[in-house]
Amino acid sequence: MTAIAAAPGNPGIAQVAEVRAVDPASAEAVVGAARDFRADLVVIGPEVPLVLGIADAVRAAGIACFGPSAAAARIEGSKAFAKDVMAAAGVRTAHSEIVDHPGELDAALDRFGPTWVVKDDGLAAGKGVVVTADRSAARDHGAELLEQGHPVLLESFLDGPEVSLFCLVDGETVVPLLPAQDHKRVGDGDTGPNTGGMGAYTPLPWLPPETVTEIVDEVVKPVAAEMVRRGVPFSGLLYAGLAIGQAGPAVVEFNCRFGDPETQAVLALLDSPLGTLLHATATGTLAEVEPPRWKDGAAVTVVLAAENYPGRPRTGDVISGTETPADGAANTEVLHAGTSLRADGALLSAGGRVLNVVATGGDLAEARANAYARIAGIKLPGSHFRTDIGLAAVEDRISVPTRV
Repeated sequence: MTAIAAAPGNPGIAQVAEVRAVDPASAEAVVGAARDFRADLVVIGPEVPLVLGIADAVRAAGIACFGPSAAAARIEGSKAFAKDVMAAAGVRTAHSEIVDHPGELDAALDRFGPTWVVKDDGLAAGKGVVVTADRSAARDHGAELLEQGHPVLLESFLDGPEVSLFCLVDGETVVPLLPAQDHKRVGDGDTGPNTGGMGAYTPLPWLPPETVTEIVDEVVKPVAAEMVRRGVPFSGLLYAGLAIGQAGPAVVEFNCRFGDPETQAVLALLDSPLGTLLHATATGTLAEVEPPRWKDGAAVTVVLAAENYPGRPRTGDVISGTETPADGAANTEVLHAGTSLRADGALLSAGGRVLNVVATGGDLAEARANAYARIAGIKLPGSHFRTDIGLAAVEDRISVPTRV
């Protein structure tokens, strides 16, 4: 018998799992819930519990856990730590500087540009980054972060299209999943501020297959080996965000967990049991399981966001149209993110990114058509979504730069 519990959960996952009101940032609460449920495997999704060491507590309780230790989760929790690991591993990434005092900001900005990349050195849910050709905007963001007590990371701008590659990592064993591409800007044509992600697609028709092998061999495996050498082996999901430029792949960032919205598209094409892969990773036996199998075709996920997102979102509005329509909806699913239920059973918005519509198809064009046909039937006052997820790839407007 197989059973799944989710904590804290939402109305969407409640359709397939038992939902428990557990604070995911409390080691005592998570371990207690896992013991009460008699869990064989605990999967920790968000970055905050991982950085806080919840995975350590679960493993200390004798329960298999998918997710890195607090020490290994620093690969996402501290961009400075990630840069140090990459430097030791010989991995290409942007030149960077840490600024931790307002009096140093202007001089540091003068050493970068004409495009500035300004990041929060800690966790920022994908929204602590400003990429701009406007020095004043770069300075304003850096000054705001410093005022909040957050160190600022300045980086040189990396050219080329971006790729997201999820890899299951068990020490030095690395198993890549399908490459995907996220759409971070809030508006069509990559306009407006950065978000946590407005949509994604996989596979990438413009990315040569050998590039994935290159990323694994020259980026992920060296980083995994360096983590082992430091005594903080990585166990879980290591996400590499990369820019594919003229000099080859270069790392933009690492995350220590599955990322939204790429995960939805990637897992829509997974033909192997996900639980088997996660359990093998958690128990140190990843090298013994067969590589993931994948369905043919393509997958697209489109995010429906609340009014004013990525600013303070409007919440509490009724959502309609999430049910499968009477005439069916070809190869689509609606996955919940920021939702809640009212006492009368009405579905309400409860966050910035409210829903994901995930669709598959024989090719990327068909997957896109299926996704947008489904999202057109969902109603949420003031909501918005990008209409161009995967469009540049369908129209053959993306290419990998010629190597120099």
